[in-house]
Amino acid sequence: MTSTLVLTAVALVAVGAFLSSQIANGLYQERLDQFKAEASEGLSEVKQIFAQTSVTGQEDTGQLVRDTLPSLEGGGADAPRQFILADVPEQQTSDFIISPFGSNDLTESAAIPDQLIQAVRTGDAQYWSPTSLPTSASGTELNVPGIAFGTKVTLPPEQTEYALYLLYDLSSMQATLDYIHGVIWIGGTLLLLTIGAIVWLVTRSLVGPVSHAALVSEKLAAGQLQERMETQGEDEVARLGASFNHMAASLQDQITQLAQLSQMQQRFVSDVSHELRTPLTTVRMAAEVLHEARRDFDPVNRRSAEILYNQVERFQALLADLLEISRFDAGAAVLDAEPTDIFQLVQHVIDGAQPLADSHKSEITVISSETKCVVDADPRRIDRILRNLVLNALEHGEGKPINIYIASNPDAVAVAVRDHGIGMSPLDAARVFDRFWRADPARARTTGGSGLGLSIATEDARLHGAWLQAWGSPGEGSCFRLTLPKRRDAVLKVSPLPLPPRQAALPPGPVEANQAAPDALPTLHGAVGGDRS
Repeated sequence: MTSTLVLTAVALVAVGAFLSSQIANGLYQERLDQFKAEASEGLSEVKQIFAQTSVTGQEDTGQLVRDTLPSLEGGGADAPRQFILADVPEQQTSDFIISPFGSNDLTESAAIPDQLIQAVRTGDAQYWSPTSLPTSASGTELNVPGIAFGTKVTLPPEQTEYALYLLYDLSSMQATLDYIHGVIWIGGTLLLLTIGAIVWLVTRSLVGPVSHAALVSEKLAAGQLQERMETQGEDEVARLGASFNHMAASLQDQITQLAQLSQMQQRFVSDVSHELRTPLTTVRMAAEVLHEARRDFDPVNRRSAEILYNQVERFQALLADLLEISRFDAGAAVLDAEPTDIFQLVQHVIDGAQPLADSHKSEITVISSETKCVVDADPRRIDRILRNLVLNALEHGEGKPINIYIASNPDAVAVAVRDHGIGMSPLDAARVFDRFWRADPARARTTGGSGLGLSIATEDARLHGAWLQAWGSPGEGSCFRLTLPKRRDAVLKVSPLPLPPRQAALPPGPVEANQAAPDALPTLHGAVGGDRS
């Protein structure tokens, strides 16, 4: 709106200046042509009178001048005409001289421009020039615009040359021009104000609905799906509002349907998982009985009993994971936080994973400059996170050493599990927390994982306000880092460990989240997703 008013004002000033200039020039030229004709006629008549009159003395000549020249005065109220008779010094060779005089005691030096005086004295034609005429108004001496015409006349009896000037007062015309200019600028100002009011009304009628649409869009984005635009009339803005409301209603219906489908899916998984627990418990009891009596079976039945027992156990673990995921989806997961020593949890996880480490011939090493790190956390959930990370490292470590790094700063504790096995690409690291995701679908699981371990670990970390992040490089191994706030109400800003940790000891200071060590392998990755196993 401001730019529109500025441009309009500039246009009005330009147009007003152009109109004023054209009017002034046109009016001036018209009056100039009129005055030229009048002056030529008047001066010619005076010359003719002086040439046809026979006088012999100075007194008669003076009387002739005084009788003739006043007839040049007048010219009308809009442009009064005056005269001046002045001597021409170069031509005054006789003692017979008429004293210069003029209307209202005007003198040549006061009213006639120097260039016109010079032209008249040296030439024989009629000349003209703009001038400024002295006048008295309310006791104040003023100068008003005028036009002066001049020529030489010859007075008898000595045929002495004099300069005769006719002066036209243009103050009336100047007043007319001032009035026209005033009308133009006042009209331009009123037009500018009118345009400003129109622009304001139009802008308000257009910007108002757009601003309202932006506000409604923000509310829709915030989840207030019932918000709609107010529409009035049948113009384009009203049609836009109606289309916007139609779109919002369609989005609301689709989002509501998707939410209902998601709730139905979550409820279905939860219901099925609960319903399967009872028959699965019965099947497991039967499988345990068969497994205990397998030595009495023939080799085929014995092997069948062992497979049945192992698969029932794996199915029960999968069912437990599904139930846990359904709790997270339903928002029913509860955090039972208490002061917990991370070192004790790590040692407990290592003890539980030692048989698998022995079978893979992998050595698990804890690297830390500390011996105790206490945080406010749910020990069951942190134990589950660490167990998933260690089992994944053993699964993919290819029998190479597994390093567990522990470090802390005043606000946080970090645990990083680093293997040196097959590794994973940055794309895999970004998806590793997806449910049931596997980097190599053809690769068999040797730990009996459900494919939900890292997904559950991620949800456990979120409950604590923690970070669970992954890094990997093909052929160089991978690293998972868990960063926990020491206090439940704390907000994480930096991690005590880089990702991946340095190979020698621990870093001396805190590192920003996702910052790799100087000697670390490239790439970084992910904090949400599923399981590699």
